[in-house]
Amino acid sequence: MADNQRTPLYDFHVAQGAKMVPFAGYDMPVQYPLGVMKEHLHTRAAAGLFDVSHMGQVILAGPDVAEALEALVPVSVIGIEAGRQRYGIFTNQDGGILDDLMIANTGENLFLVVNAACKVDDIAHLRAHLPDTITVTEITDRALLALQGPSAQTALERIVPEVSDMRFMDSRAFDVDGSQWWISRSGYTGEDGFEISLPAGEAVDLAERLVAMEEVEPIGLGARDSLRLEAGLCLYGHDIDTTTSPVEGNIAWAIQKVRRNGGARAGGFPGAQRILAELDSKPTRIRVGLLPEGRAPMREGVVLFESETAQTPIGTVTSGGFGPTVGAPVAMGYVPTRFAAEGTALWGEVRGKRLPLHVAPLPFHPANYKR
Repeated sequence: MADNQRTPLYDFHVAQGAKMVPFAGYDMPVQYPLGVMKEHLHTRAAAGLFDVSHMGQVILAGPDVAEALEALVPVSVIGIEAGRQRYGIFTNQDGGILDDLMIANTGENLFLVVNAACKVDDIAHLRAHLPDTITVTEITDRALLALQGPSAQTALERIVPEVSDMRFMDSRAFDVDGSQWWISRSGYTGEDGFEISLPAGEAVDLAERLVAMEEVEPIGLGARDSLRLEAGLCLYGHDIDTTTSPVEGNIAWAIQKVRRNGGARAGGFPGAQRILAELDSKPTRIRVGLLPEGRAPMREGVVLFESETAQTPIGTVTSGGFGPTVGAPVAMGYVPTRFAAEGTALWGEVRGKRLPLHVAPLPFHPANYKR
Protein backbone atom coordinates (compact mmCIF):
# COMPACT_ATOMS: atom_id res chain seq x y z
CA MET A 1 0.00 0.00 0.00
CA ALA A 2 3.08 2.19 -0.24
CA ASP A 3 1.79 4.14 -3.25
CA ASN A 4 -1.61 4.93 -1.76
CA GLN A 5 -2.56 8.23 -0.18
CA ARG A 6 -3.60 8.45 3.45
CA THR A 7 -6.44 10.43 4.97
CA PRO A 8 -5.88 12.62 8.04
CA LEU A 9 -7.35 9.78 10.12
CA TYR A 10 -4.88 7.05 9.07
CA ASP A 11 -3.07 6.90 12.43
CA PHE A 12 -6.43 6.93 14.23
CA HIS A 13 -7.53 3.87 12.25
CA VAL A 14 -4.32 2.00 13.04
CA ALA A 15 -4.62 2.89 16.73
CA GLN A 16 -8.19 1.53 16.70
CA GLY A 17 -6.95 -1.79 15.34
CA ALA A 18 -8.35 -1.39 11.84
CA LYS A 19 -7.48 -3.72 9.00
CA MET A 20 -6.28 -1.38 6.24
CA VAL A 21 -6.80 -2.06 2.54
CA PRO A 22 -6.24 -0.11 -0.70
CA PHE A 23 -9.40 1.61 -1.92
CA ALA A 24 -9.72 4.30 -4.62
CA GLY A 25 -6.04 5.17 -4.26
CA TYR A 26 -6.13 5.44 -0.45
CA ASP A 27 -5.27 3.23 2.51
CA MET A 28 -8.68 2.76 4.13
CA PRO A 29 -10.10 0.71 7.03
CA VAL A 30 -12.16 -2.23 5.82
CA GLN A 31 -13.05 -3.33 9.36
CA TYR A 32 -12.14 -2.91 13.04
CA PRO A 33 -11.84 -5.57 15.77
CA LEU A 34 -15.62 -5.49 16.22
CA GLY A 35 -15.98 -7.11 12.78
CA VAL A 36 -18.14 -6.26 9.76
CA MET A 37 -21.34 -7.91 11.01
CA LYS A 38 -21.31 -6.21 14.42
CA GLU A 39 -20.23 -2.89 12.91
CA HIS A 40 -23.22 -3.04 10.56
CA LEU A 41 -25.68 -3.89 13.33
CA HIS A 42 -24.22 -1.28 15.68
CA THR A 43 -24.77 1.42 13.05
CA ARG A 44 -28.40 0.36 12.66
CA ALA A 45 -28.92 0.29 16.44
CA ALA A 46 -26.81 3.23 17.68
CA ALA A 47 -24.16 5.22 15.76
CA GLY A 48 -21.22 4.43 13.50
CA LEU A 49 -18.32 6.72 12.58
CA PHE A 50 -16.98 6.51 9.03
CA ASP A 51 -13.92 8.16 7.49
CA VAL A 52 -14.94 9.44 4.06
CA SER A 53 -12.07 11.91 3.70
CA HIS A 54 -10.99 10.16 0.49
CA MET A 55 -14.01 11.64 -1.28
CA GLY A 56 -13.65 14.86 -3.25
CA GLN A 57 -14.77 18.18 -1.81
CA VAL A 58 -15.22 20.99 -4.35
CA ILE A 59 -16.39 24.60 -4.18
CA LEU A 60 -17.98 26.24 -7.22
CA ALA A 61 -18.17 30.03 -7.09
CA GLY A 62 -19.13 32.76 -9.54
CA PRO A 63 -22.10 34.53 -11.08
CA ASP A 64 -25.14 32.35 -11.88
CA VAL A 65 -23.27 29.29 -10.64
CA ALA A 66 -26.45 27.23 -10.19
CA GLU A 67 -27.51 27.88 -13.78
CA ALA A 68 -24.02 26.95 -14.97
CA LEU A 69 -24.00 23.62 -13.13
CA GLU A 70 -27.46 22.74 -14.43
CA ALA A 71 -25.89 22.43 -17.89
CA LEU A 72 -23.97 19.37 -16.61
CA VAL A 73 -26.61 17.59 -14.49
CA PRO A 74 -30.27 16.61 -15.04
CA VAL A 75 -31.34 17.81 -11.58
CA SER A 76 -32.66 21.22 -10.53
CA VAL A 77 -29.69 23.05 -9.07
CA ILE A 78 -31.48 26.41 -9.22
CA GLY A 79 -34.17 24.90 -7.00
CA ILE A 80 -31.79 24.06 -4.14
CA GLU A 81 -32.52 26.56 -1.38
CA ALA A 82 -29.72 28.10 0.67
CA GLY A 83 -28.83 25.74 3.49
CA ARG A 84 -30.04 22.67 1.61
CA GLN A 85 -28.42 19.99 -0.55
CA ARG A 86 -29.53 17.58 -3.26
CA TYR A 87 -28.37 14.33 -4.84
CA GLY A 88 -27.03 14.93 -8.35
CA ILE A 89 -25.73 13.05 -11.38
CA PHE A 90 -23.06 13.97 -13.93
CA THR A 91 -24.11 12.57 -17.32
CA ASN A 92 -22.29 12.19 -20.62
CA GLN A 93 -23.49 12.88 -24.15
CA ASP A 94 -24.78 9.30 -24.47
CA GLY A 95 -26.90 9.63 -21.32
CA GLY A 96 -24.54 7.49 -19.24
CA ILE A 97 -23.53 8.37 -15.69
CA LEU A 98 -20.07 9.87 -15.11
CA ASP A 99 -20.57 10.04 -11.33
CA ASP A 100 -23.17 10.68 -8.67
CA LEU A 101 -22.61 13.46 -6.16
CA MET A 102 -24.07 15.74 -3.51
CA ILE A 103 -24.71 19.42 -4.28
CA ALA A 104 -25.15 21.90 -1.40
CA ASN A 105 -26.16 25.55 -1.66
CA THR A 106 -24.18 27.45 0.99
CA GLY A 107 -25.93 30.72 0.17
CA GLU A 108 -22.75 32.09 -1.41
CA ASN A 109 -21.56 29.21 -3.59
CA LEU A 110 -22.07 25.52 -4.28
CA PHE A 111 -20.31 22.79 -2.28
CA LEU A 112 -19.98 19.42 -4.03
CA VAL A 113 -18.98 16.04 -2.63
CA VAL A 114 -17.94 13.57 -5.34
CA ASN A 115 -16.78 9.96 -5.30
CA ALA A 116 -13.13 9.27 -4.54
CA ALA A 117 -12.41 7.17 -7.63
CA CYS A 118 -13.98 9.82 -9.90
CA LYS A 119 -12.82 13.06 -8.30
CA VAL A 120 -9.89 13.77 -10.63
CA ASP A 121 -12.08 13.25 -13.70
CA ASP A 122 -15.00 15.14 -12.14
CA ILE A 123 -12.89 18.20 -11.40
CA ALA A 124 -11.42 18.13 -14.92
CA HIS A 125 -14.97 17.80 -16.30
CA LEU A 126 -16.14 20.81 -14.32
CA ARG A 127 -13.18 22.94 -15.39
CA ALA A 128 -13.58 21.95 -19.03
CA HIS A 129 -17.32 22.58 -19.30
CA LEU A 130 -18.25 25.35 -16.86
CA PRO A 131 -17.92 28.98 -18.02
CA ASP A 132 -14.64 30.79 -17.29
CA THR A 133 -16.57 32.98 -14.84
CA ILE A 134 -17.00 29.96 -12.51
CA THR A 135 -14.12 29.11 -10.19
CA VAL A 136 -13.62 25.39 -9.43
CA THR A 137 -11.68 24.87 -6.20
CA GLU A 138 -10.77 21.44 -4.90
CA ILE A 139 -10.67 21.43 -1.09
CA THR A 140 -7.58 19.51 0.02
CA ASP A 141 -7.10 20.75 3.59
CA ARG A 142 -10.28 19.35 5.13
CA ALA A 143 -11.34 15.90 6.33
CA LEU A 144 -14.80 14.42 5.90
CA LEU A 145 -16.42 12.19 8.53
CA ALA A 146 -19.83 10.52 8.46
CA LEU A 147 -21.70 9.78 11.68
CA GLN A 148 -24.63 7.47 10.96
CA GLY A 149 -27.36 5.79 12.96
CA PRO A 150 -30.34 6.54 15.21
CA SER A 151 -28.03 7.84 17.97
CA ALA A 152 -26.00 10.09 15.65
CA GLN A 153 -27.79 13.25 16.80
CA THR A 154 -27.41 12.33 20.48
CA ALA A 155 -23.67 11.97 19.99
CA LEU A 156 -22.96 14.96 17.75
CA GLU A 157 -25.10 17.47 19.63
CA ARG A 158 -22.79 17.07 22.65
CA ILE A 159 -20.19 18.83 20.51
CA VAL A 160 -22.39 20.93 18.19
CA PRO A 161 -25.74 21.40 19.97
CA GLU A 162 -27.34 23.22 17.04
CA VAL A 163 -27.40 20.11 14.84
CA SER A 164 -30.55 18.98 16.66
CA ASP A 165 -32.49 21.57 14.64
CA MET A 166 -31.37 20.15 11.28
CA ARG A 167 -33.55 17.96 9.08
CA PHE A 168 -32.67 15.52 6.32
CA MET A 169 -30.61 17.20 3.57
CA ASP A 170 -29.99 20.40 5.51
CA SER A 171 -26.44 21.71 5.04
CA ARG A 172 -25.03 24.41 7.31
CA ALA A 173 -21.78 25.98 8.47
CA PHE A 174 -21.06 26.06 12.21
CA ASP A 175 -18.47 27.92 14.25
CA VAL A 176 -16.93 25.34 16.59
CA ASP A 177 -14.35 26.89 18.93
CA GLY A 178 -13.36 29.39 16.28
CA SER A 179 -13.19 26.83 13.46
CA GLN A 180 -15.69 26.47 10.63
CA TRP A 181 -17.30 23.06 10.22
CA TRP A 182 -19.62 22.27 7.30
CA ILE A 183 -22.27 19.79 8.39
CA SER A 184 -25.05 18.18 6.39
CA ARG A 185 -27.76 15.91 7.73
CA SER A 186 -27.20 13.12 5.25
CA GLY A 187 -25.21 9.97 4.59
CA TYR A 188 -25.25 6.75 2.64
CA THR A 189 -26.53 4.07 5.01
CA GLY A 190 -30.28 4.65 5.00
CA GLU A 191 -30.00 5.87 8.59
CA ASP A 192 -30.29 9.32 10.12
CA GLY A 193 -26.90 10.94 10.41
CA PHE A 194 -24.45 13.65 9.46
CA GLU A 195 -21.49 14.31 7.21
CA ILE A 196 -18.95 16.67 8.76
CA SER A 197 -16.32 18.57 6.76
CA LEU A 198 -13.74 20.15 9.05
CA PRO A 199 -10.09 21.26 8.95
CA ALA A 200 -7.85 18.21 8.54
CA GLY A 201 -5.91 18.98 11.72
CA GLU A 202 -9.07 18.71 13.82
CA ALA A 203 -10.28 15.37 12.44
CA VAL A 204 -8.49 13.03 14.87
CA ASP A 205 -9.66 14.98 17.90
CA LEU A 206 -13.28 14.81 16.70
CA ALA A 207 -13.01 11.10 15.92
CA GLU A 208 -11.52 10.33 19.33
CA ARG A 209 -14.20 12.36 21.12
CA LEU A 210 -16.94 10.55 19.24
CA VAL A 211 -15.69 6.97 19.67
CA ALA A 212 -15.20 7.66 23.38
CA MET A 213 -19.01 7.95 23.57
CA GLU A 214 -20.95 4.81 24.42
CA GLU A 215 -23.17 5.15 21.33
CA VAL A 216 -20.37 5.37 18.75
CA GLU A 217 -18.13 2.72 17.16
CA PRO A 218 -15.69 3.19 14.24
CA ILE A 219 -16.99 1.51 11.09
CA GLY A 220 -15.05 0.30 8.05
CA LEU A 221 -15.69 -0.08 4.34
CA GLY A 222 -17.10 -3.60 4.74
CA ALA A 223 -20.08 -2.52 6.82
CA ARG A 224 -20.44 0.68 4.80
CA ASP A 225 -21.03 -1.50 1.74
CA SER A 226 -23.55 -3.82 3.40
CA LEU A 227 -25.42 -0.86 4.91
CA ARG A 228 -25.79 0.96 1.59
CA LEU A 229 -26.79 -2.31 -0.12
CA GLU A 230 -29.61 -2.92 2.38
CA ALA A 231 -30.65 0.70 1.80
CA GLY A 232 -30.85 0.06 -1.95
CA LEU A 233 -28.25 2.73 -2.70
CA CYS A 234 -25.97 2.59 -5.74
CA LEU A 235 -22.20 2.18 -5.65
CA TYR A 236 -20.66 4.05 -8.57
CA GLY A 237 -18.67 1.81 -10.89
CA HIS A 238 -20.77 -1.19 -9.91
CA ASP A 239 -24.51 -0.41 -9.94
CA ILE A 240 -24.20 2.69 -12.13
CA ASP A 241 -21.53 3.74 -14.62
CA THR A 242 -21.05 5.31 -18.05
CA THR A 243 -23.08 2.52 -19.68
CA THR A 244 -26.17 3.08 -17.51
CA SER A 245 -28.57 6.00 -17.68
CA PRO A 246 -30.22 7.48 -14.56
CA VAL A 247 -33.52 5.91 -15.66
CA GLU A 248 -31.99 2.47 -16.13
CA GLY A 249 -30.24 2.90 -12.79
CA ASN A 250 -33.65 3.47 -11.15
CA ILE A 251 -32.58 6.87 -9.82
CA ALA A 252 -34.95 8.87 -12.00
CA TRP A 253 -36.52 10.17 -8.76
CA ALA A 254 -33.52 12.54 -8.65
CA ILE A 255 -34.68 14.30 -11.84
CA GLN A 256 -37.19 16.99 -10.89
CA LYS A 257 -40.23 17.79 -13.05
CA VAL A 258 -38.76 21.15 -14.05
CA ARG A 259 -35.95 19.34 -15.94
CA ARG A 260 -38.24 16.81 -17.65
CA ASN A 261 -40.29 17.16 -20.82
CA GLY A 262 -42.91 19.84 -20.22
CA GLY A 263 -40.90 21.46 -17.43
CA ALA A 264 -39.75 25.08 -17.49
CA ARG A 265 -36.07 24.05 -17.80
CA ALA A 266 -36.46 20.72 -19.57
CA GLY A 267 -33.32 19.19 -21.03
CA GLY A 268 -30.18 21.20 -21.63
CA PHE A 269 -27.93 18.62 -19.97
CA PRO A 270 -25.64 15.99 -21.56
CA GLY A 271 -27.56 12.96 -22.82
CA ALA A 272 -30.92 14.72 -22.46
CA GLN A 273 -32.39 13.19 -25.62
CA ARG A 274 -31.96 9.63 -24.38
CA ILE A 275 -32.78 10.31 -20.74
CA LEU A 276 -35.95 12.30 -21.45
CA ALA A 277 -37.13 9.63 -23.90
CA GLU A 278 -36.58 6.89 -21.30
CA LEU A 279 -38.47 8.92 -18.69
CA ASP A 280 -41.47 9.07 -21.03
CA SER A 281 -41.42 5.54 -22.46
CA LYS A 282 -39.40 3.39 -19.99
CA PRO A 283 -35.93 1.96 -20.65
CA THR A 284 -35.32 -1.54 -21.98
CA ARG A 285 -33.64 -2.59 -18.72
CA ILE A 286 -33.66 -1.36 -15.12
CA ARG A 287 -31.92 -1.89 -11.79
CA VAL A 288 -34.01 -3.92 -9.35
CA GLY A 289 -33.74 -5.47 -5.92
CA LEU A 290 -33.13 -9.21 -5.83
CA LEU A 291 -33.70 -11.69 -3.01
CA PRO A 292 -31.96 -15.07 -3.32
CA GLU A 293 -34.22 -17.77 -1.93
CA GLY A 294 -31.49 -19.78 -0.19
CA ARG A 295 -28.73 -18.76 2.20
CA ALA A 296 -26.03 -18.38 -0.43
CA PRO A 297 -25.26 -14.75 -1.35
CA MET A 298 -25.28 -13.80 -5.03
CA ARG A 299 -22.44 -11.35 -5.53
CA GLU A 300 -21.47 -8.95 -8.28
CA GLY A 301 -21.11 -10.69 -11.63
CA VAL A 302 -23.64 -13.47 -11.06
CA VAL A 303 -25.47 -14.00 -14.35
CA LEU A 304 -29.29 -14.05 -14.30
CA PHE A 305 -31.64 -16.30 -16.31
CA GLU A 306 -35.42 -16.39 -16.70
CA SER A 307 -35.57 -20.12 -15.95
CA GLU A 308 -33.45 -22.92 -14.52
CA THR A 309 -32.73 -24.28 -17.98
CA ALA A 310 -32.62 -21.10 -20.11
CA GLN A 311 -29.47 -20.76 -22.21
CA THR A 312 -29.52 -16.99 -22.80
CA PRO A 313 -28.70 -14.68 -19.88
CA ILE A 314 -31.10 -11.81 -19.27
CA GLY A 315 -29.17 -9.78 -16.68
CA THR A 316 -26.41 -9.51 -14.12
CA VAL A 317 -26.04 -8.90 -10.39
CA THR A 318 -24.15 -5.64 -9.76
CA SER A 319 -24.03 -5.71 -5.94
CA GLY A 320 -24.76 -8.54 -3.57
CA GLY A 321 -23.95 -10.03 -0.19
CA PHE A 322 -25.47 -10.96 3.14
CA GLY A 323 -27.76 -8.35 4.70
CA PRO A 324 -27.11 -8.46 8.47
CA THR A 325 -30.26 -6.50 9.36
CA VAL A 326 -32.41 -8.40 6.88
CA GLY A 327 -30.88 -11.68 8.06
CA ALA A 328 -30.64 -13.02 4.51
CA PRO A 329 -28.78 -12.52 1.23
CA VAL A 330 -29.69 -9.40 -0.73
CA ALA A 331 -28.60 -8.18 -4.15
CA MET A 332 -29.24 -5.64 -6.89
CA GLY A 333 -28.85 -6.01 -10.62
CA TYR A 334 -30.17 -5.22 -14.08
CA VAL A 335 -32.96 -7.08 -15.83
CA PRO A 336 -35.10 -6.32 -18.88
CA THR A 337 -38.03 -4.12 -17.87
CA ARG A 338 -40.49 -6.92 -18.61
CA PHE A 339 -38.90 -8.94 -15.79
CA ALA A 340 -38.82 -6.07 -13.29
CA ALA A 341 -42.18 -6.61 -11.56
CA GLU A 342 -42.04 -7.41 -7.85
CA GLY A 343 -42.09 -11.16 -7.24
CA THR A 344 -40.78 -12.15 -10.69
CA ALA A 345 -38.96 -15.47 -10.34
CA LEU A 346 -35.45 -15.65 -11.81
CA TRP A 347 -32.37 -17.85 -11.54
CA GLY A 348 -28.77 -16.90 -10.81
CA GLU A 349 -25.79 -19.03 -11.75
CA VAL A 350 -23.40 -19.48 -8.81
CA ARG A 351 -20.31 -21.65 -9.42
CA GLY A 352 -22.03 -23.45 -12.27
CA LYS A 353 -25.25 -24.12 -10.38
CA ARG A 354 -28.60 -22.37 -10.97
CA LEU A 355 -30.19 -21.01 -7.78
CA PRO A 356 -33.62 -19.34 -7.45
CA LEU A 357 -34.21 -15.69 -6.56
CA HIS A 358 -36.96 -13.16 -7.12
CA VAL A 359 -37.34 -9.44 -7.78
CA ALA A 360 -37.98 -7.45 -4.60
CA PRO A 361 -38.76 -3.81 -3.83
CA LEU A 362 -36.00 -1.44 -2.73
CA PRO A 363 -34.86 -0.62 -0.12
CA PHE A 364 -34.48 -3.94 1.70
CA HIS A 365 -34.40 -2.03 5.01
CA PRO A 366 -36.57 1.11 5.44
CA ALA A 367 -34.85 4.48 5.61
CA ASN A 368 -34.81 6.29 8.95
CA TYR A 369 -34.14 9.88 7.87
CA LYS A 370 -35.26 12.85 9.97
CA ARG A 371 -37.77 14.70 7.81
